[in-house]
Amino acid sequence: MSSFDVPLDDERAQLDAFVEDGRSAIEATLDGLTEEQARRRLVPSATTLLGLLKHVTWMQRVWFEECVGGTPRQELGLVGTPDESFRLAADDTVASVTAAHREACATARKLVADLPLDAVATGHRTGPRTLRWVYLQVLRELTQHCGHADILREQVLADRDRA
Repeated sequence: MSSFDVPLDDERAQLDAFVEDGRSAIEATLDGLTEEQARRRLVPSATTLLGLLKHVTWMQRVWFEECVGGTPRQELGLVGTPDESFRLAADDTVASVTAAHREACATARKLVADLPLDAVATGHRTGPRTLRWVYLQVLRELTQHCGHADILREQVLADRDRA
């Protein structure tokens, strides 16, 4: 369901729909690309299209599994910092990173399914946050990184079309 199809008086459904839109949009930036294109560095930082999806996966696991679920990131096997979360391993592929993203999204959905937006999550190291705050933070990050990914994809496709 698109965020445009959600009743205007259902805040939770709106937040869920916007998060789902962002999740789909970041994955869609990899559609039709080769492994090399997905890994291509076009900016001085380590940011790549595949790295963005890997980071967004990490980010959602931090906010939903660590903050809401209460499992420390060390126990989750997550790297410690956002910068580390962009780094690709030799065996990372579009398929494997996409699968990890989808698994993280499914886990997040389960963790929040029965919680009200005013539920207080205490698992994050910066202190308690309401579930509403977590949703807004995840939305902020998804929209920011979707913008980055759109620009990188445009550059990758321009390079392909010139070749």
